[in-house]
Amino acid sequence: MAIRKIRQLGDECLTKVCKEVKLISPRTKMLVQDMFDTMYESGGVGLAAPQVGILKCIVVIDVDDNPYVLINPVILETSGEQTGYEGCLSYVGKSGVVTRPNYVKVKAMNLEGKEYVLEGEELLARCICHECDHLEGIMYVQKVEGEIVNNEDLYGNEEENE
Repeated sequence: MAIRKIRQLGDECLTKVCKEVKLISPRTKMLVQDMFDTMYESGGVGLAAPQVGILKCIVVIDVDDNPYVLINPVILETSGEQTGYEGCLSYVGKSGVVTRPNYVKVKAMNLEGKEYVLEGEELLARCICHECDHLEGIMYVQKVEGEIVNNEDLYGNEEENE
């Protein structure tokens, strides 16, 4: 399909609340495929529609080769806690410590318009919460505990490590 431009921190689109998807049209399906392609090309594990300039409640996630489409996601339940570094494709090269639930249960629709429930722990739970925040116009930088750091400071220069 197509690689879309990812909006960066400061883009007004990232601060807006998204609208519910009322009809899953061929354009919706094309958008979802483009979002997966864009996410994979950028090396991410999650992407929300506003990150590609579309103010619709659509999220794609792929953790450990398990791709998920969440249309109109609603978090039903959370429990536990995990604290760790988090980054975002809309703020490339930066990370910050964020506390998220360790378990999340979310209700959403798939591309066929069928409602389903997804439960996730650890990284999947973090991704669900992070991407659902995007749908509310919230970026992880608003939740960072302490300072935002350059990824090179955390992980070193990848070329030097090869």
